[in-house]
Order: sequence, then C-alpha cells, then structure tokens
Amino acid sequence: MGTWGSGNFESDTALDHLSLVTDRLVTDITDAMTGDPVALEPDEYWGVAVPCNVELLHTLAQAGRTTGLPAPETIESWKQTFMTIWERTIDELEPSPAHKEERRSVLVRTFDDLTEDARREAAH
Repeated sequence: MGTWGSGNFESDTALDHLSLVTDRLVTDITDAMTGDPVALEPDEYWGVAVPCNVELLHTLAQAGRTTGLPAPETIESWKQTFMTIWERTIDELEPSPAHKEERRSVLVRTFDDLTEDARREAAH
C-alpha cells in the first residue's frame, strides 16, 4: 500500500518499524521472565526495565499503535512471575511502608492495563 497519509505512522515502512519496536519490547520482557529470577529483583536492571516496557506497550496500545500483543494469559503470567519476585525481595531494600504499598499498586496496575489492552485486541 505504500504511503497513505502524511502522519508519522501512515506508511508501510513506519508500521514495519513500529512492529519491530513492539516485538523488541515483548521479546525483552519474555526473555527477562524466563531468565535468571535475580535479574527481576527490584534493584536489578530488568526489575526496573520490565515495568517500563509493559507501560510502553500499554501507551502504544492506547494510541492505537500496536497489534500482536501477547495473549492476556501471558501477561497475567508475567505479572505473577514479576510480583512473586518483587514481594519476596522488596523488603531487603527497606522501603517505607507507604512507598511499598504505592509501588505495589503501580506495578499491579501496569500489568493489568496491558492485560486489558490485550483483551480488547483479541476481541477485534
């Protein structure tokens, strides 16, 4: 189809690029979830980057810029894995009770938002 408009995402090349970006985010999350659990601890790189990637996918989905999100069950599995590690290790960092509760809430919401995006995508 080529180019159908003047917008940044209104061409086949732009959508191919967006697909690569989305695939990279999903692959990075999947690899982190199946890798060394220590890498997902709250003070480790993937313990910080995974929620960022999940939120980036959600942001793209909300803008109507994603296709091929993982199944909702996959995202729920990611959430379970991530939160189990987080709950097991967060106290070692001695967060205040308020920060711990607020951060837990943000993490749960982050995964839940993407799960809902995936459900909407699957319904179409």
